[in-house]
Amino acid sequence: MKAKRKAPNQVRIIGGQHRGRRLVFPDLPGLRPTGDRVRETLFNWLQPILPGARCLDLFAGSGVLGLEAASRGAGEVILLDQAPQVVRQLQRHIADLGLNRVRVVQADALSWLQAPPPNLSFDIVFIDPPFSDGLLEPCCQLLASSGLLAENARVYLEMDVVKSHSFFPPEWQLLREKKSGQVAYYLLACQ
Repeated sequence: MKAKRKAPNQVRIIGGQHRGRRLVFPDLPGLRPTGDRVRETLFNWLQPILPGARCLDLFAGSGVLGLEAASRGAGEVILLDQAPQVVRQLQRHIADLGLNRVRVVQADALSWLQAPPPNLSFDIVFIDPPFSDGLLEPCCQLLASSGLLAENARVYLEMDVVKSHSFFPPEWQLLREKKSGQVAYYLLACQ
């Protein structure tokens, strides 16, 4: 009797031009894609500002947040991840979907935020690091001082539901918050 092969890790794009397309992602510690229900809520929140927006996905992982944004009409998306196998998979997805307005950068998010490329600004930033790595607070502080946020930019954060969000930079205004299982998620406006 043959052993069943484990199905690859998959997530699907739930809206826009590439709705229903499945994305395969590597099995790595801390990589957990944002679930369908959470993404549906998030993109409902973002719909008024998403068309044509410049987006940054700082811990891309499966790529589902940035690729979903592109599918729904974002003008430009940069996916950032440090794992080589993640970067290769994201490049394959970009090519397969024909997303010429999406690019992937292999880099450590904190290092990249300390010395970002010049003349970049983003309307929407997704921050969903591995929960156990303690990256969210330093990432928010670096992003707030980086000059990468366009006027009235939106920042989306995901964290473990038991963590406090008292570290948000004072110039960021909480617009929306919700919980789903062990995940708390937030949308903030940056002044």
